[in-house]
Amino acid sequence: MVEGNRHDKEVINKTIMNNFTYQYPVRQHFGKGCAESALKEEMNRVGKNVLLAYGGSSLKRTGLYDTILDWLHECGKNVVDFGGIMPNPTYAKVQEGARLVREYGIDFILAVGGGSVIDCCKIVSAQAKLDEDIWEMQYTKHQYPTEFVPMGAVVTASGTGAEQNNGAVITHTEKKLKQPLVGAYHSFAILDSDLTRTLPMAQVVSGAFDTLSHCMETYMGKPQTDNLSDEINEAVMRNVIRNLRALTADPDNDFARSELMWDSALAENGLLKLGKQTDFQCHMLEHAVGAYTDCNHGRALAIIHPVLYRHLLSEGKEKLARMAERVWGVKGDTVEQTAALGIDVLEAFIQEMGLPTRWSELGITNEAILRAAADTCLLMPGCCKQFTRDELFEILKECM
Repeated sequence: MVEGNRHDKEVINKTIMNNFTYQYPVRQHFGKGCAESALKEEMNRVGKNVLLAYGGSSLKRTGLYDTILDWLHECGKNVVDFGGIMPNPTYAKVQEGARLVREYGIDFILAVGGGSVIDCCKIVSAQAKLDEDIWEMQYTKHQYPTEFVPMGAVVTASGTGAEQNNGAVITHTEKKLKQPLVGAYHSFAILDSDLTRTLPMAQVVSGAFDTLSHCMETYMGKPQTDNLSDEINEAVMRNVIRNLRALTADPDNDFARSELMWDSALAENGLLKLGKQTDFQCHMLEHAVGAYTDCNHGRALAIIHPVLYRHLLSEGKEKLARMAERVWGVKGDTVEQTAALGIDVLEAFIQEMGLPTRWSELGITNEAILRAAADTCLLMPGCCKQFTRDELFEILKECM
């Protein structure tokens, strides 16, 4: 009797959600047209010297750069320009930003853009407070920063949810690595859907698929059994699919645009991950390929996901089948058939949205690059199957 009780407890412990403590530091300003009032409110709380960080020329071309600059000047801020942050931010760009922070005595970093700008600034915020190299600190010493320059985000391209957490993905060009680093949380995030209206639809779609990928990668993690975090996740995934279809059909659909922005935030503010050990093996594969090719993140994820999931059909069939039924609304005669149908529908949705399904569509044709990516890819313990590097190489080759 005692042995039976012990066995029952062990089974239960493997299936219930993990213990967690949840406290969330990022203040959210959400809503159409909220940017000016929200930013001015927040600027009353910060120091005088502000680093204004942004990406390419589009911010200036659309007039948003001048608008935000005017708002900052109206709040009495001295503004230091930090532009040119690339789509896959490099470690060299991080160091450039950190030097500016030190040189000009920056009190606050304002990231205006999408995930690349925001990720870069998280690590700038940490590196500026350190005397040592943050990459070596985290990957050699396995230590993490504890002091940061305060920062906030104005989101102009949603999808990554980067404004919601303190993780960043940085490309170390010399090392040929694109990997996560831990940086600062933002004190606030401004989510005004009006600021995304000038974004090309292809970029909107790519970003929204990144949101869907975040949800799927969290969902496919452990535990594999039903839990509240996953049930909330199912609703977010359905919302992404429905509103991405609505927005591509009608780019003036403000409701769909704002829903996708909040979906992106929910996917990365930690709520869906509570009690979970996440998967994110697909993301790690994309990062590894991106280190060698500088490919678009969301589009590359679209290529990898269906192929990777077909390699999970044995170990992950129960969860894949649940996602097929509850998110995609398809069901076969068996669990295996349902799981396979769900992957087929995912792939059809990718094609429907005009996303690529083969590396050649991104100009990637060299198998040696895929081999190098498989050999340097981080292996994720939360994935329901522990892949070998040769298996990951086969997955990448099947995407050719």
